[in-house]
Amino acid sequence: MDHALHHHTGPAHGAAPGATWSTAVRATLHCLLGCAVGEILGMVIGTSLMWGNAPTMILAIALAFVFGYSFTLFAVVRAGVSPKDAVKVALAADTVSIAVMELVDNGIIALTPGAMDAHLSEGLFWYALLGGFAVAFLVTTPVNKWMIGRGKGHAVVHAHH
Repeated sequence: MDHALHHHTGPAHGAAPGATWSTAVRATLHCLLGCAVGEILGMVIGTSLMWGNAPTMILAIALAFVFGYSFTLFAVVRAGVSPKDAVKVALAADTVSIAVMELVDNGIIALTPGAMDAHLSEGLFWYALLGGFAVAFLVTTPVNKWMIGRGKGHAVVHAHH
């Protein structure tokens, strides 16, 4: 994420930001963007190749983690952190957020009648996917707020800006 999009609310530039709702929302939006890119790509690939539900969902979740981590990874490397250390930062910053987001989002999709069998051209496919993201955002934001308040999660990234 671009440094300009991070607004530091902590007492000092290198300190963990305050656990405000605004900070949690920004962290969750950052996570949501990476998850959405990866998950949509995975769903589109799996559905286009006519894979079954399980392999498509596994690919979508895997790509959500890859893209979620990579957004943080590239931003931290751009800030001057070595690639090896940037991987550690990305894992510390995003693992819980991505995991919660994926659990909720995919749970919504799996529980929406007909969504797992819907095709890319059907509204149900997109409504379930986007609705799942919306619910996941609402559930993950308080998790991120709690973690940031303890200097964990996305707060780890702020130390490298």
